[in-house]
Amino acid sequence: MENLRPNSANPKADLNYRRKKNAEEMRYQVVSFALMIFLTLIAFAVVHFEGFSHWFVAPFIMLLAVVQVIFQLYYFMHMSHKGHETPQLFLFSGLSVALITVLTFVTITWI
Repeated sequence: MENLRPNSANPKADLNYRRKKNAEEMRYQVVSFALMIFLTLIAFAVVHFEGFSHWFVAPFIMLLAVVQVIFQLYYFMHMSHKGHETPQLFLFSGLSVALITVLTFVTITWI
């Protein structure tokens, strides 16, 4: 597996590089967490507001849920890092099979 941090003879340079990368990663996670909380508050507000019909509310909440799943996969489960291509392949191929299966059963029972 590929080592992403530099291997120099200077341990202080390696430590500074790791601190910089960890701070950057933490910033991404905090921003992602804040966005997920904001999306959750939007979902609660949409449900609480009486002016929207349930035909709008249900797909809108599903859209917000998909966005939150993407944030969780890429930032909290570190799918954005190098070396995670194989788990991504299996995850997305399983998701594709599941969506096609659900779509198939919905269209069969719809008719």
